[in-house]
Amino acid sequence: MPDHLTAALDKARTDGATAAELSALRRRLEQLDDPAAGLLPGEDLEPLADLPRPADLPEPSPERAREVLDRVAVIKVNGGLGTSMGLAGPKSLLEVKPGHSFLDIVARQVLAIRHEHGVGLPLLLMNSVATRQPSLDALRRHDGLEQTLPLDFLQGREPKLRADDRHPIDWPADPRLEWCPPGHGDVYTALAATGTLTALLDAGIRWAFLSNADNLGAVVDPRIAAWMAAEGAPFVMEAVRGTASDRKGGHLARHDGRTVLRETAQVPEGDRSFTDVARWRFYNSNNLWIDLEALRDLQAADSGAPDLPLIVNRKTVDPTDPTSPAVLQLESAMGAAIGAIPGARAVEVPRTRFAPVKTTDDLLVVRSDAYELATDGRLLPTFEGPGPVVTLD
Repeated sequence: MPDHLTAALDKARTDGATAAELSALRRRLEQLDDPAAGLLPGEDLEPLADLPRPADLPEPSPERAREVLDRVAVIKVNGGLGTSMGLAGPKSLLEVKPGHSFLDIVARQVLAIRHEHGVGLPLLLMNSVATRQPSLDALRRHDGLEQTLPLDFLQGREPKLRADDRHPIDWPADPRLEWCPPGHGDVYTALAATGTLTALLDAGIRWAFLSNADNLGAVVDPRIAAWMAAEGAPFVMEAVRGTASDRKGGHLARHDGRTVLRETAQVPEGDRSFTDVARWRFYNSNNLWIDLEALRDLQAADSGAPDLPLIVNRKTVDPTDPTSPAVLQLESAMGAAIGAIPGARAVEVPRTRFAPVKTTDDLLVVRSDAYELATDGRLLPTFEGPGPVVTLD
């Protein structure tokens, strides 16, 4: 085993990493040593055929909807501090509409579905250490959100690697900066490592609906949940039709007979096919459904499953100091599980289910009268066709 790989695993093990976390980290380190690992040239891919749409799926009876939704949990990825937007606290606590943050609206959405269908529908956040306490404090202000399951679980962390020799970096000035999250693809490992997966299954929860906390269009859809249950699908991705604004986003394609997600990091140098939204058509919304029993069975065979392709994020050890040493952060994307879980499916959803806020430009649009906040927490567009585009100077 190469020295740098051993050093990174030893540092993670000393930090208390579980067997599942070490297995996933080892896979990323091995992918890093293979420059071709995870690359998907456009010439090796085929576009997807048409996908089913929610309107085409059978409408479940109220009894069936209640039966399925009573075994669904909502998981929101909530580890981000919004540093790209100039924030130093949880992005999800930003005010989106007067008096309402992202988390306030998420809580309203969950409570509305609980009331409408008479179901439990637990809500869990995947937090980072930095977002945990303020986010939990915000959720606990909502009456009716109490549940027997915990409100959150923690994402993992792993060593940042020196860019020159790939050994774990030492940074005595602030040892916390020696660590980084492994991307939101860590959600599958974190569910197992924290015992949350077992707790959910023991509570009778069969399916989880995963999405980013900043996407307020990601509301539980009983029709998709019932269809997934009826089809026995282990994993379902909600995809949207691509537009020019999606050219840098991950798109779906067929590769060796299976559906895969291709991200920018998986495009070989010189391959210009990635931005062809007319060819690839379907783009990841990061609204994902997973059968927790299927995930448990996958991890019983491979504790680091699912096997996700590597994303290498190049930064400086101190992100506020561009003169500090260059480091590599090894990450993965949770949507990439569509290519790693046999039998995974995709469904085409309207763009009303995909309204992420990644920049202050996006925030201005959502705060404006282009969107209305309904009493059930749905963020409804007041426009038809493509939404307004804002580019701040």
